Order: sequence, then C-alpha cells, then structure tokens
Amino acid sequence: MTSARPDLAEMIGPLGRTLLAIEAPILQANGLAMWAYAVLLHLGEQPVRTQNALADGIGADRTRIIKILDDLTARGLIRRWPDPADRRVRLLAITDEGRRLRDATRTAIQAAEEELLARLTPPEREAFLSALRKLSET
Repeated sequence: MTSARPDLAEMIGPLGRTLLAIEAPILQANGLAMWAYAVLLHLGEQPVRTQNALADGIGADRTRIIKILDDLTARGLIRRWPDPADRRVRLLAITDEGRRLRDATRTAIQAAEEELLARLTPPEREAFLSALRKLSET
C-alpha cells in the first residue's frame, strides 16, 4: 500500500538542511557556531540557569558544551559563576553583549528565511508557522 503523503521526517529533512544552509553563513559572519547560537537563544530572557539545565534544554552533551561555554564567557557573551547554594554547580546568564549578538543574528537569519517563506501565501504562511509552533511544543 502506498501512503498518501511522505513521512514527516522525509519532508522535514530537506527543509532542515535548507535552513541550516541559510543559517551557516550568517552564524559564521557573526562568529558563532550553531551550538553557541543555541546557548544564546536558550538563555534568552530567562533568569540564571545551571550548565546542566542548559545542556538538557538544548539537547547538548553536558561534557561537550563546556568548551562552548568557555568560549562564550571569554568573549563576554555570557557570565558563569558558582551557585552559592552548591559550589559544584555553575550558574549562567546572557550578557548585554550576548543579547545584542543573539538579536542581530536572529534578525539576519529571519530576514534570510523570508525568501523561503515567500513561497507561501499569507494564509499558508500563518498556518505553517502556527503548526510548527504547536508541533515544537511536544
């Protein structure tokens, strides 16, 4: 029996690769690796988070994210300090400079995505973005 539609992963895979290709030069121009951008996005406007919670939140390996956090700290994009309640735990916060870079990068990425989204009519675009929001909440 033939399916009436392709599997979701079969459709999302090429779209994901297209989006990564759109993002890659923008991230490079802003001096950010994809994981570094994910860190800046996840810290967002949130209050201080632990390194482990951050790694879990972005789906990164806890041990491998340390190098990324070291780099972002050295560049003044995030702050890290020991938790007064548990000195083994490191707390994190985005800095004003990190917020500025995150926002500029996000603006550039979303501007580049406009060409892709322009293929959709306004109602299709709204439905697509609404469906993505709903599906990404799972």
